[in-house]
Amino acid sequence: MASDRWFSNPTQVYWCCKALLDGRTITHKTEFREVNGWRLGAIVHTLKSKYEWPIVAEYRGTENIAHYRLASDIDRARLKFPPSAKVLSEEGGAA
Repeated sequence: MASDRWFSNPTQVYWCCKALLDGRTITHKTEFREVNGWRLGAIVHTLKSKYEWPIVAEYRGTENIAHYRLASDIDRARLKFPPSAKVLSEEGGAA
């Protein structure tokens, strides 16, 4: 039986979904600063692979830091949401 349990805090998953829906570009540093999280890469991977979110990664600087954002041509109504961020779909996405 496959588990739907993530190793990321549900608050971090919600934060990531909301930040991306708000049109933000986020990094691990942003996540750590705002929600004291450290699993952004894992959250993004799950959103892309399991929920099919069109997340774009751009690697910047000499340290190749990942900057994540949603593709600009997304149809928010077609996005699948993880349980901890379902409320975002019910609200029609981001404010």
